[in-house]
Amino acid sequence: MRLKDKVAIITGGARGIGRAIALLFAQEGADIVVGDVNMQEAEKTCLEIRSLGRQALSMEMDVADYAKIEGALNKILDKLGKVDILVNNAGITKDNLLLRMSEAEWDAVLDVNLKGAFNCLKAVSRPMIKQRAGRIINIASIIGIIGNAGQANYSASKAGIIALTKTAAKELASRNINVNAVAPGFIQTEMTAKLPEDIQQKMKEMIPLGKFGSPEDVAKVCLFLASEEASYITGQTIVVDGGMVMA
Repeated sequence: MRLKDKVAIITGGARGIGRAIALLFAQEGADIVVGDVNMQEAEKTCLEIRSLGRQALSMEMDVADYAKIEGALNKILDKLGKVDILVNNAGITKDNLLLRMSEAEWDAVLDVNLKGAFNCLKAVSRPMIKQRAGRIINIASIIGIIGNAGQANYSASKAGIIALTKTAAKELASRNINVNAVAPGFIQTEMTAKLPEDIQQKMKEMIPLGKFGSPEDVAKVCLFLASEEASYITGQTIVVDGGMVMA
């Protein structure tokens, strides 16, 4: 019960990596806010969390709109009283080659992935500063470190997450707020499962451990960073990729 009686907000918490983080945090004793734009899926995840004996609140969160995030946070504080942990996991892709990428495709990805993380971080930092404690975990990507053809918008947003993490860590450290990032590699999801077998095999050949990671692999690192075990770690990016990117 490493997170006993903590309150955690997970953006993009309805499915995939966000859902895995939400469920693991609940198993470790946290009450969870599942923030998402898909309220039907968010409520399904909340039902699973409640079955573990923890409180769960599904909250519609358009992370690109600061006023809406501030409004959601006020509701969370009214109902649960505090926020101890924020996981900025909400993200989208709109892939295209640079020469073909529209301004709308660029803006949409940067608005959700980078501006969205900034909005949530800014909003929760106020109550965390007052309580002089908090953990903020930003989900980046190895694509923000190595880049990827066809993903100029996504790679820029995730590189921005890493830089944002370092700056926020420096600004908030004096208030006992730790800010770190996790950069997943190829993770087994519905999307990767639909890829042809030969493509999956080529992707696995790029990974020294020879396999895709699971959402739970990412969730376990987030749990560590949210716990007291990581109290002296801030401003770091932990790569979870089976050895694909080695600095």
